Amino acid sequence: MTDETENVLPDDKSLIVVDDDKTFLVRLGRAMETRGFEVRTALSVAEGLELIRAKPPAFAIVDMRLEDGNGLDVIMELNKVKPDSKAIILTGYGNIATAVTAVKMGAIDYMAKPADADDILKALLAHPDDKAPPPENPMSADRVRWEHIQRVFTLCNNNVSETARRLNMHRRTLQRILAKRAPK
Repeated sequence: MTDETENVLPDDKSLIVVDDDKTFLVRLGRAMETRGFEVRTALSVAEGLELIRAKPPAFAIVDMRLEDGNGLDVIMELNKVKPDSKAIILTGYGNIATAVTAVKMGAIDYMAKPADADDILKALLAHPDDKAPPPENPMSADRVRWEHIQRVFTLCNNNVSETARRLNMHRRTLQRILAKRAPK
């Protein structure tokens, strides 16, 4: 498949972008419009759900953490209303557990912020059988440890005490780890 055929938009070019960072939302919305999409934007889960109910889009780009809730709620609603839509989750707080959850709920991809508009376009228009290339730089040991902690934390319903008990770790140590950004 060539680059020209990869980026051909289907007939339905409707796209919603849901993100609580207004500057990022406006920039990404404009970038996707220049790539041929008919873009509507929302700053919250509630606004995103309204856009979906008013006119279900063919595509969606949704931030994971929004001020009024979780972007996965938007993905779930879109999947119910328009199962053939393609949605991507963007996040600055990526971990394997939430990526798996996002895909299970109907997202076709999970990308770390800041994501390039061209990379988002490729992900939205990728054929379902296409496989992502293996990473050039595998995760460091610190990153693998952090991912494991995040996974256990998610499995414990974000309960710090229970997570610390299961990991045989002091609660304060765990809180310090959770407060930091993911290692590279």
